[in-house]
Amino acid sequence: MKGKTNLIGLVLLAVLLAASFTGCTTQKDSASDEKLTVRIANFPNITHFQALEGAADGRFQEALGDDAVIEWKTFNAGPAEIEALFAGEVDLGYIGPGPAINGYIQSKGDLQIIAGSTEAGAILVSRKDLNISNLKELSGKKIAVPQFGNTQHLSLLNILKDNGLKDTTKGGTVDVIQAENPDIKTLLDSGNIDAALVPEPWGSRLIKEVNANVVLDYNQVWKEGKYATAVVIARIEFLEEHPEVVEKFLKAHVELTDYINSSPDKAKATINGRIKELTQKDLPADVLDAAFTRLKVTYDPQKESVAEFANLSYEAGFLKEQPNIENLFNLELLNKVLEEQGKQEIL
Repeated sequence: MKGKTNLIGLVLLAVLLAASFTGCTTQKDSASDEKLTVRIANFPNITHFQALEGAADGRFQEALGDDAVIEWKTFNAGPAEIEALFAGEVDLGYIGPGPAINGYIQSKGDLQIIAGSTEAGAILVSRKDLNISNLKELSGKKIAVPQFGNTQHLSLLNILKDNGLKDTTKGGTVDVIQAENPDIKTLLDSGNIDAALVPEPWGSRLIKEVNANVVLDYNQVWKEGKYATAVVIARIEFLEEHPEVVEKFLKAHVELTDYINSSPDKAKATINGRIKELTQKDLPADVLDAAFTRLKVTYDPQKESVAEFANLSYEAGFLKEQPNIENLFNLELLNKVLEEQGKQEIL
């Protein structure tokens, strides 16, 4: 009898253990069913207007719904963002066309431009005691740009070429230097540089804070202001694996673009709060207002201007070979969103 009792006990114990393991497995499987994390990169800069607005008001998260969670990643330079994308740490990102082109070529197509973000938004200024009425007067001058190979640098090189000038590294007479935007302000105020081509809001800040003179306004720098300043990129692997998520993101991006253009004052207040959150310092209202008039918030990536940027980058020696950017753009999902909203598609 005792043996039979022990046998029954062992059977019961086995049943309990099996149930316990089954319960643990179910709980683990449930816990592993996590939400998709979407990593979106941007700069704390007004040229990334939709990202700042959409992060602050939750528009992107609302668009993606309960099945995904957004992780915002902040960068201050395009190359760093591109490196993060190559490492699989960024899925979508707002970035300048120059780094987007370089990243596409270096990776042999691991990223694509899926929308535009802003146009223009850069000006050429001179120090307060130097008035330049003819661009040929830039000969013999020292001019700063925020970064070699970026949008402002390539724009400046194009200006010099159009006026028969070259920088000193090409045997010319214009000394072009690279400096961070805060350093450009100090250099211009002290007279250690003669001019600078900078993005907003730095152009408006230089005018207000160090009395810089406008040499070329936003619509005179290049192509009457119809050129891409910021675009939206996607990692190819993420785009192919999660097209429905990218489509929802682009729908929010288009809606944010419309909102910013229809309610600029409300949008500026929101993005200024986001800039303060990210940098611990907001922009003076008059600087933000002036900067906003010099850029256009859009979803059109201005494909032609990006192609011309690629050629300028090659001519300047930043690209070793004539770039083939045939597949750089993928506007299929953007055009799907535009068609659904009754808007004109982008060819």
